[in-house]
Amino acid sequence: MAQRIDNPMQTNDYDLVIIGGGPAGYAAAIRAGQLGLKVALVERERVGGTCLNWGCIPTKSLLRNAEVLSLFRRAGEFGISCGEVTADYRAAVARSRAAVARLTKGVEYLLKKNGVTTVAGHGRLTPGKTVVVTDPSGKVVQEVRGKRALLATGSTTRTIPGVTPDGKWIITSAEAMVLEALPKSMIILGGGVIAAEFVYLLAAYGVAVTMVEMLPSILPMEDREVAEVVARSFTRMGVQIRTGTKVERAAQEGDGVSVAVSSGDASETLRAETVLVAVGRGPYTEGLGLADAGVATERGFVTVDEDYRTSAEGVYAVGDLIPTPLLAHVAVAEGVAAVERMGGDEEARVDYGNVPNCIYCQPQVASVGLTEEEARQKGRDVKVGRYPFRALGKAIAAGEQEGLVKLVVDAKYGEILGAHIVGSDAAEMIAEVVLARTLEATTSEIGRTIHAHPTLHEAILEAALGAEGRAIHI
Repeated sequence: MAQRIDNPMQTNDYDLVIIGGGPAGYAAAIRAGQLGLKVALVERERVGGTCLNWGCIPTKSLLRNAEVLSLFRRAGEFGISCGEVTADYRAAVARSRAAVARLTKGVEYLLKKNGVTTVAGHGRLTPGKTVVVTDPSGKVVQEVRGKRALLATGSTTRTIPGVTPDGKWIITSAEAMVLEALPKSMIILGGGVIAAEFVYLLAAYGVAVTMVEMLPSILPMEDREVAEVVARSFTRMGVQIRTGTKVERAAQEGDGVSVAVSSGDASETLRAETVLVAVGRGPYTEGLGLADAGVATERGFVTVDEDYRTSAEGVYAVGDLIPTPLLAHVAVAEGVAAVERMGGDEEARVDYGNVPNCIYCQPQVASVGLTEEEARQKGRDVKVGRYPFRALGKAIAAGEQEGLVKLVVDAKYGEILGAHIVGSDAAEMIAEVVLARTLEATTSEIGRTIHAHPTLHEAILEAALGAEGRAIHI
């Protein structure tokens, strides 16, 4: 846990005071410490934020359990007999919490190593860059003053009108990750990243899942071909997918929850033991003191300039508080860039056009850049290179033939406008294309780059060659 500064109510001066110890905040604190700044980091819970404690890490741990469970159930494909397969979700939860504890201690060590002072409590910004720290009862325990202040309080769960989470019948992802027992049925509201990961996790554990999405398809931000692959896979798992369906209200009734939905002129009521609200996240600004400190917002997000400066002198903001992709790796990059910009590094920039997006259901999804539809809407003359996993030696050998690599390419210059991968280890594969785009590599240059055989990455090579009209293995 974060340790309090000695002498409560004492005002301490720092070069930089950071509110929020999630990926953006702790990365900024570590980098500032490396640059020789005197830094205070205010965090009301444990460092690591939602990502480490209640998001990225515990969900990936649980998803790994689901993958192992699914693999056991497929053991016959590999000539292995393992008898009746049973699964203890509580053991999976315990493993996930152990992973969280280990990594949290690691972050605490790194902060200490880099000379960062951690202050336990809720931080509220006041005019003049003084941060008032209160304990859970609201009592002021510390005032921390900085030459600059950096806001990095992250995000919170969004909900929808007519649906109020109660932590038991209608839950959010935080409750879903620590369930003592799984329900027999669950309705998951949402069709995006968080929803897709929980759909796979719960369906793998045998929960009867219904996925409700208002838009015409699940994963609406991803390439259509990719989203269709995931939808087909979920359907084979027994998931009921209801797209183009609006949720009107949800309420606990008897021993379950009723959800009133509508699609066009038709209305009906869906029922399940539990409802999971997974419609995304929004900036967390409650009790932060933005208005009093003169920090402007728009649609709930803090507005910043290219240096991450807010409208208040000497106050900066990064991560999920600002209207950039709500991703942990973006938050880390912004935290580091903001601190380096404070020090005058003009090259410290975040390339928002080259941010990888990953979804860790199975099959995994990873993408960067434009979809084919977006590229054409922008008037680009495009060609497309595709390569299916079912033709890939490593995928066949591993028994993971579902998926494909799709490259969206500028027809004239071979510039990679976007990449979309669905399949086993897609999240690991996307880094090759992100780096290629950073270095402005073309499909021709990727095509001349030797890839180890057999690997899943060969699908990227073949897709690049396919865009050039010279794929070898298809």
